[in-house]
Amino acid sequence: MASAAAQSSRLPALVAALWWGSLSTVGFLVVPLLFAYLPTPTLAGGMAARLFAAQTWVSVVCALLLLLISRPKGSVNQYSWAQAAIIFILGGMLLALLSQFGVAPRIVARDNLRLWHSVGSVLYVAQWGCALAVLWQTQRSAPLSPLD
Repeated sequence: MASAAAQSSRLPALVAALWWGSLSTVGFLVVPLLFAYLPTPTLAGGMAARLFAAQTWVSVVCALLLLLISRPKGSVNQYSWAQAAIIFILGGMLLALLSQFGVAPRIVARDNLRLWHSVGSVLYVAQWGCALAVLWQTQRSAPLSPLD
């Protein structure tokens, strides 16, 4: 049976995997399928906007959880995984919020759609990269022994 310390060391990787996996699923699988199978691009775009909004909140919650578990209770120092990942956690959360509140309203309003869709896509891929970097750091900094 795994110790409590080993189980808590897995929590950052689990949260980071949820963040990265949800970004991957929504952005690279579900939304393209909407545009492929729904009858009109307008219908697909409306549903995609709702999914991206939900994804923003998944990203924010995951980032906040990672920040909350980044240091031992009562300590000022962060875990080693958090020291390496903090910039990516904050960057990913900022990118999610910027996409939702800065870019998405312009896409929904169809204001220079090509430009804002491109900006949104770049921000989404950058957020995906941040989440991947966080996942990588949680795995690299806390390898599990075969007995865990």
